[in-house]
Amino acid sequence: MACDPQLLADVELFEHVDDEDRARLAEFIDACQLAAGSTLFKTGEPGDSLYIVRSGEVELFIKDTAGQKILLTIASPGEVFGELALLDRGPRTATALALTDCELLELDRDDLMRLFQKSPSAALRLLAAMSHMTRKADELLRTRVSRNVNEEVEEHISVLQRIADWISWFSGSMLFLVLNLLWFGIWIAVNVWPLGVPQFDPFPFGLLTMIVSLEAIFLSCFVLISQNRQAEKDRVRADIEYEVNIKAELEIAHLHEKTDRVYSEMLEYFVRLEKRIGAPPR
Repeated sequence: MACDPQLLADVELFEHVDDEDRARLAEFIDACQLAAGSTLFKTGEPGDSLYIVRSGEVELFIKDTAGQKILLTIASPGEVFGELALLDRGPRTATALALTDCELLELDRDDLMRLFQKSPSAALRLLAAMSHMTRKADELLRTRVSRNVNEEVEEHISVLQRIADWISWFSGSMLFLVLNLLWFGIWIAVNVWPLGVPQFDPFPFGLLTMIVSLEAIFLSCFVLISQNRQAEKDRVRADIEYEVNIKAELEIAHLHEKTDRVYSEMLEYFVRLEKRIGAPPR
């Protein structure tokens, strides 16, 4: 069903097309309605049209080998989607789901050629839309590969956590132990034996006890902060290992399917070969 030429006037892709050509294009371009929650097309389906959102929002997503949903983009009014399958005549590379009630303009390949003949600048806008989708896909590929747990955690670490990690590391070193032994030894020696230095903390060393207690409290807090971050790192590592295991399991299953398919094809080939050369004499 042809659309109203006025619908095309509000779309950026057609803004440089004059009224006469826009009316001519409207005879070929179809307008369609899509209810909220409806699926326009799915991944792998043949594609022969691209769509322009005039109103509403359409979610475009794919699923990875682990079955997890990967959101590509949400097409809003004026944006184009579904152009890849139209240009290369291949299957749909994503699934389109209406988030709200939508009004769409549908162009097939012939409509697109007419548009490009009337307005070459529309081809540049379509290329810009494709480049935008490609950039988003590149970013998704960068973030969806197997991650480095250390880099993943380091990106979100605060200054306080860095200080806590350093204090926890230093408090567990031999240098820290030696410094504490020297400090306690000098403190006790000064306050027990007459070394010519005023005894500021005589036995039972109440000031030293208070300082050591405070030191233990603060050290335990810093160690707990560091342990919590290590626990977070362990959770990230567990998630990454789970993802890797899932990918490996799916890849092994895929290899099994390929092996079974090759076996079936070879078996069929040998059967045809036997029929061609005839049964062996008895």
